[in-house]
Amino acid sequence: MTPENNKQKPINTKDMSTYKNPTWWTAENDSSWERTKAAFKRDWDQTKHDMGGKQPDTDQQATDTVKQAAGKEAIPQRGMPTYDKAEPAYRFGYGARSQYGKKYSRWDNQLENELKRDWQQTNPDRNWNDDREYIQNAWNHTEPK
Repeated sequence: MTPENNKQKPINTKDMSTYKNPTWWTAENDSSWERTKAAFKRDWDQTKHDMGGKQPDTDQQATDTVKQAAGKEAIPQRGMPTYDKAEPAYRFGYGARSQYGKKYSRWDNQLENELKRDWQQTNPDRNWNDDREYIQNAWNHTEPK
């Protein structure tokens, strides 16, 4: 074992923890561990939510964690649902703009009440409060000219 391979290596500037690497550890190990660690953090947050904690429901399933750790699925920011889980809300908000855009020039309580009604009728298995932010972001999105 060479001294260079066994040096303590800082993980990042925010986390002053250090680890000793075995001689066989490579940059590829670092890369795949960072990806796996991010997926595990999301899984842990979801577990805490499921057990009654205050973490947001990211709808992270074990299959998501495995795909993310393997690099087969993008890892959303911690606390955010995967794009696939948020896409229905983004799609709805984007389409709602073309449906209601002439009647409502901006997002307000009246528009929100109409969209909430439409959303709940169309997606009875989803919670408006969980998806509202994504719907509003898509509503506010404008096409580049």
